[in-house]
Amino acid sequence: MEKTRWLDAEEQRAWRAYLDTTRLLIRALDQQLQADADISFADYETLVILSEAPDRRMRMRDLAEAALATRSGTTRAVTRLELLGWVRRVECEDDRRGTHAELTPAGAAKLAETAPGHVEAVRTHLFDRLTGDQVRQLGGMFGRVSESLSRPGATVRGG
Repeated sequence: MEKTRWLDAEEQRAWRAYLDTTRLLIRALDQQLQADADISFADYETLVILSEAPDRRMRMRDLAEAALATRSGTTRAVTRLELLGWVRRVECEDDRRGTHAELTPAGAAKLAETAPGHVEAVRTHLFDRLTGDQVRQLGGMFGRVSESLSRPGATVRGG
């Protein structure tokens, strides 16, 4: 049986700071989006992902993967956005069983209207609090971790 490699005091401090910061930042960004644009952070991110996709559309399963969400969660999000007229479902031409989610012109307009306030909140809550070197370090550190976790065959345990 493997011996547990407990976090030392510095690792524990860093881990807790990361968790607290992530939770507080997402909460602040969600509150800003709700107050200013009546949209959740998760729904905003769905619109962003679709806006960056070719032809502003993605297969539902690919959208779920890109959003790091479950397929059922993505289905619920797309249903909400569809009711608002910001997304529509389109049959896949190459696979009748598949469905695309597509950003509508109204969804693109909502995103364009909402993005400046969101970017300002990201800047205020994160980047304005860091030096240029810290921003580069942050990008490097989290890019490395994200790349490792995104690799095919990445495991939950070990490295």
